[in-house]
Amino acid sequence: MRSRINIWTNVMWQKLSLRARINLLLAFVLALGLAINIARLVVEATPRVQAEDQSVIRLAREFVETIVAGLNEAPDPEARLNQIVHDLSRLRHVSIARQEDVAGTLRPSARSDDDDAARSPPAWFVALVHPEKTSVSVPITIRGKSQALVITSHPDDEMAEIWDGIVTQLEVGSAIAAALLLITMTVVGRALAPLKALSQAMTDLESGRYDTRVTPGGAPELAAICTRLNHLAATLGDAVEEKRRLAERTVSLQDVERKEIARELHDEFGPYLFALRAHAGALVRLSDVRERNVEALRKHGSAVLEQVNALQHFNRRILEKLRPVGLAELGLREALGALLRLWGESHPAVAIETRISSSLGETGETADLTIYRTVQEALTNVFRHACATAVSVTIEPAGQPSGMRGNRGCARVRVRDNGRGLGPDHKLGLGLIGMRERILALGGTLTVASGDAGVTVEAVIPNGLS
Repeated sequence: MRSRINIWTNVMWQKLSLRARINLLLAFVLALGLAINIARLVVEATPRVQAEDQSVIRLAREFVETIVAGLNEAPDPEARLNQIVHDLSRLRHVSIARQEDVAGTLRPSARSDDDDAARSPPAWFVALVHPEKTSVSVPITIRGKSQALVITSHPDDEMAEIWDGIVTQLEVGSAIAAALLLITMTVVGRALAPLKALSQAMTDLESGRYDTRVTPGGAPELAAICTRLNHLAATLGDAVEEKRRLAERTVSLQDVERKEIARELHDEFGPYLFALRAHAGALVRLSDVRERNVEALRKHGSAVLEQVNALQHFNRRILEKLRPVGLAELGLREALGALLRLWGESHPAVAIETRISSSLGETGETADLTIYRTVQEALTNVFRHACATAVSVTIEPAGQPSGMRGNRGCARVRVRDNGRGLGPDHKLGLGLIGMRERILALGGTLTVASGDAGVTVEAVIPNGLS
């Protein structure tokens, strides 16, 4: 049963808003403080009433003993005693009466019933604080006859005063607590007002409305959260816009690549086919002649072989653009070695220095292709535009870029030449732009730095992608 109550309490607590929780906790603290204060007054009531009883009875006894000391010297002691008892009946906290017989029948002193009814505490409070009255007998002798005056305490007035104090404390404390709660609710409500705007802004961001902004307000902490949320919304908007531009450029690059391949097929593949067709037609015509011209046959046959060889080179170049030959079969090192040998054979005047770290390890198929394409694109720019005499290619392990998730290693690719560098208004070509976007999509970075000593292309490419 207790576990069910605890579960229900936890569920109800979780459903409460932050404002309701703060207000509820404050109300609980104020009620607890008021209850503790009232309990303290109730606990202190009994010692207070008892001390008052003892003090009143002691003073009354001393007073009675003093005034009755010369009673026998009065002309009429009995009348004088009755007058004293009548005068003392006006006391509030004590009553004095004559003891008429051994049974102790008392004559109560006169008291105000209206006053008692108006200030009378509840019965449970009387029973808790002082359920019994205290009486003391003071013996006196009048003309040789022994009598007694009975002093009886009446703590009702004291208990009424205490009860009035408790009621006043409860009323005043409740009013103060209610005022504090109302003020705190207002302050908390204004302080937490930005939470509603924050919640609505998050909903808008979830719906894709990245232009949403929140006016900073409330407590400094909430204002800081509003500012950070605005920054987050702006960053998300920029990221989405960058993603859109990236997709647009990707499509544009694909179109450019298709156009380039179509142009090469049209400009190079078409003439080769036309030449082959012409030479094949010539061979057919020569075969119909009775007297065959061996020299002409050899000439056309050699021309066909040359055209076929040219087509094979062209085919390898096209395939190299679409997919590096031997990368998957031979691995990254062998494929890069073949690529660099081809560049060295076609440009013998340029010294190519290569360093591939032995601690590079496995990088993954996608990373291998990206590394290969980066080196290929950088070398293409060097040999086309840099007018360099030396170029170095370095591939080595690198630390993980900031912001990358997981525990993947990275490869650093650096291609540096000693050419003329880039002009101040130079813009990157489509090849490097496409390569940068490819690397950024993988979580890496690509930088191009130009100086007096040439151009340095450096890329950090994450490993472990397949």
